[in-house]
Amino acid sequence: MQKYSFNIGIWAMAAIVVALSQFGALDLYIQSVIMFIGINIILSSSLNVVNGYMGEFSCGHAGFMCIGAYVSSVLSVMFFAQDKIFGAPILPPELAPLGFPIVVIISGLVSAVAGLIVAVPSFKTRGDYLAIITIAANYMVISAIENMDIIGGPRGFMGMKRVVNAMEDVIDIPWMMIWVILGTFMSIWMIRRFVSSTYGKGIMSICQDEVAAEIMSVDTNKMKMAAFMLSSGLAGVAGALFAHVLGYVNPQSFNIMKSTECLVMVYLGGMGSLGGSILSAIFFTVMLELLRFIIPALDTGMHFLNLLPDTYHLSQVWKWVLIPLTLILLMQFRPEGIMGNKELPDLFPRLKKFYKFK
Repeated sequence: MQKYSFNIGIWAMAAIVVALSQFGALDLYIQSVIMFIGINIILSSSLNVVNGYMGEFSCGHAGFMCIGAYVSSVLSVMFFAQDKIFGAPILPPELAPLGFPIVVIISGLVSAVAGLIVAVPSFKTRGDYLAIITIAANYMVISAIENMDIIGGPRGFMGMKRVVNAMEDVIDIPWMMIWVILGTFMSIWMIRRFVSSTYGKGIMSICQDEVAAEIMSVDTNKMKMAAFMLSSGLAGVAGALFAHVLGYVNPQSFNIMKSTECLVMVYLGGMGSLGGSILSAIFFTVMLELLRFIIPALDTGMHFLNLLPDTYHLSQVWKWVLIPLTLILLMQFRPEGIMGNKELPDLFPRLKKFYKFK
């Protein structure tokens, strides 16, 4: 009974956020931050399946996010929006609220299939070699899209806002907030179910000792395929939501720096901890947003104290120095992350009566 009360409480909080967005109590900036938190939770928790629970070292997660973003963008614009490239919509725009979740699911499935590019080489490689393969896959995806002029090439692709507007014309509610919340909850639920299943126990045994797992009749190749496909598929879902929240996608939005962000979130929260991935995604997103204000304030202060020459100004580029630096410091001083491989009920036993994380 307490478990169900906890679930009802979570959904009630989500409904309150949607209601506050609907009635204007949350401005657009706060809404966008909340949605980016949800997207980052999907990214960090999905990468944790491979890097945390299975113990592999994937560094190209943003490539699968890119696939999901572009597949969903092209499909949604093609089906529900007037576009100068694709012409008139294939379906009436009024069907956008019904068709959009299908588009997101398709983008996730395409990304999952693309995950086989990484899954197959992982049968024979681990560690640094797998990291090189995943980085190469990331750049292969970006380079391929940059050479497709029909979807904008390096200029990017837009038109998704028209799809969102079509949904709002049917019912004037914050659709993207709803889809992001649903996508986040469903992703967490899927990962929890996967980790607690036979497949989850199999990938954990691979993390401990792959040879011993094979001796104990664990089909390691099958487990790796399942883990990589789930991880990349959810990354594609995150990419689809990301594209429609922004209304514009560019291939360079999914370069190695985006993959580095995913790695920072995973290792910050703790490998093999779903609760850690959620907490780190929240902390990391809020930290990024705070840096938007801290860096200009720091620049002003340092110029006021004459600590910087007048010709030099601190810019948001420093954010991309601080993010990798965070990963380096984390590996140096707390390699296990915030939670290690523990969940919240392990640290707060009273939570066990409300919810079972493992």
